[in-house]
Amino acid sequence: MSVDINDQYDKIFRYCYYKIHDRDIAEDLTQETFLRFLESPHYRDMGKELRYLYTIAANLCRDAFHRRQTEELDENLADDKDYEDFILTNVALGSVIKKLPEEDKEIVILRYINDVPIGVLGDLFGMSRFRMSRRIRSILQHLKKGLDREEG
Repeated sequence: MSVDINDQYDKIFRYCYYKIHDRDIAEDLTQETFLRFLESPHYRDMGKELRYLYTIAANLCRDAFHRRQTEELDENLADDKDYEDFILTNVALGSVIKKLPEEDKEIVILRYINDVPIGVLGDLFGMSRFRMSRRIRSILQHLKKGLDREEG
């Protein structure tokens, strides 16, 4: 499998933005992800390009999150649409998705927003493809129950 950089760039940006919640930092992290990806061809040759790309992005986001210091709220914050909130609130499941554990939220976003294949998700989270498939099914059942409670 060969990773098409143009197809993956927006997905990696959304992933970084979801993790960091800052557009400028997410753009920098996305660029850094692709620079590191392109600089290390030995990992790409192993056939796990997508997994490697998301691993780089996750590590960079984790590092950036730890480096980041508490910032004062910007007065322009109300004008700037929060991308994650935009996605979640414009979906009927928004309030239920927000109640999910962080790892489950990340799985939902990667699978259904970024269209990451189940096999790659399994690799990212250290489980088999079949276990990941069962985990996704469980998350979807939880979302359905939560949606039923919200409506009822």
